[in-house]
Amino acid sequence: MRKVTYSMNVSLDGFIVGPDGGIDWTAPDGNVFRSWIEETREVGVHLLGRRLYEAMLYWETVDQDSLDDAEREWTELWNPLPKVVFSTTLPEVQGHARLASGGLAEEIERLRAEPGEGNIAIGGANLAAQAAALDLIDEYRARVYPVLVGGGIPFLPQAERHVNLGLVETRTFDSGVIYLCYRVAR
Repeated sequence: MRKVTYSMNVSLDGFIVGPDGGIDWTAPDGNVFRSWIEETREVGVHLLGRRLYEAMLYWETVDQDSLDDAEREWTELWNPLPKVVFSTTLPEVQGHARLASGGLAEEIERLRAEPGEGNIAIGGANLAAQAAALDLIDEYRARVYPVLVGGGIPFLPQAERHVNLGLVETRTFDSGVIYLCYRVAR
């Protein structure tokens, strides 16, 4: 069965976006960016909320000549990747994306039942929080940045729910970023 993964950059104090809406502190060095490329190779479909979908449209429209080799490699993986966007305000999406036709649980159940390879990746804290509340996430992956931003959007909005996790992998980058991968203990 395809795994459902949630992976984001996060500050040491637990936020994916700072209080001012900024993410400039998440600019990856070459090795961290390479780890995102390798992780994306394992993805078969990506689920996104509206805000993350709109932010990631950059990669679909950027002038390829303005990118370095790693960024071009990223767009070659990201752009053709099937995406499902959860939004009640977007009338349409573009590229290899489609609007979700059902609820989150129904979409994940359908995607798990379809033939295909690769993980079902979830992007965005609110969508991930919904999936976590429904016990649909199999792995949590965080790239923890050595910064305290003091507030903003948390990696997972608080919910009164206890979940035991098992450490799968850690990796430390020269920039001080630490990658953590935890699997839900079932």
